[in-house]
Amino acid sequence: MDEQTFKDALLSKRTEILGTGGIKPFQASMDNNTRQGDMADQSSGNNEVHIALKLKQTDAKILQAIEDALWRVEKGTYGLCRDCGEPIAPARLNAIPWTRVCITCKEKQKS
Repeated sequence: MDEQTFKDALLSKRTEILGTGGIKPFQASMDNNTRQGDMADQSSGNNEVHIALKLKQTDAKILQAIEDALWRVEKGTYGLCRDCGEPIAPARLNAIPWTRVCITCKEKQKS
């Protein structure tokens, strides 16, 4: 795959994340959580708000990684591992087009 294909994938994922409604679903969860109910209902509502917040945080991190990857495409360094400088395998880029490291360096980070 060429850089344009990866750039298209990055732009598509960015559009997908931005198209999920922004803050509205999270706000709706918070509004629903203010309803009266027993302790189990309130706990369930708190869990829904917590999950919605975590999803928004994850989306924000992915959006930042996508923006960084698009910058690397423009700079000409897309597809090179940040840590070792070697090319990232196309299969890894297909799976996670915003990745900054090759699988070898990623596994080193885990250990």
